[in-house]
Amino acid sequence: MLRSTTPFRAALAITLIAFATIAGAWIFEAFGYLPCELCLKQRWAYYAGVPLAALTTLVAARSEKLARPLLWLLALLFFGSMIFGIYHSGVEWGFWPGPTTCTGAATTADSMDDFMKQLQTTQVVQCDKVAIRIFGLSLAGWNAVISAAMSALAITAARAKA
Repeated sequence: MLRSTTPFRAALAITLIAFATIAGAWIFEAFGYLPCELCLKQRWAYYAGVPLAALTTLVAARSEKLARPLLWLLALLFFGSMIFGIYHSGVEWGFWPGPTTCTGAATTADSMDDFMKQLQTTQVVQCDKVAIRIFGLSLAGWNAVISAAMSALAITAARAKA
């Protein structure tokens, strides 16, 4: 990261990168790449991180000192997101087992007709199957890389001399 990274610039960059990342996930979903349970849980960091980064940007525009604790919070949030992305990637590569709930939600049918209808309409997205790889990484892998970069950027800005 650059030594001239100011809290304002870092927070703005994190806001834009996080928003672009979650928007990209929504776009892939719109094109038929349905997310699994772990994919959906990985989005939580972005749902919290985008507004937090935007708030940090506004605070940093007025006071870099007040923005620093928010930058540390962003660093922690996206560090956790990176760990979660690594975990999910490991499940996809078969390094360790994923949660047993990643095989779809089972609901009890009231009748045989309801059961047959469920079989025809339920689409199970497994956590250990990769929907798409881009330059060798799954979307979970890219989440780990992007989250690591945003965490590092937040740390660099939080530690920067005023």
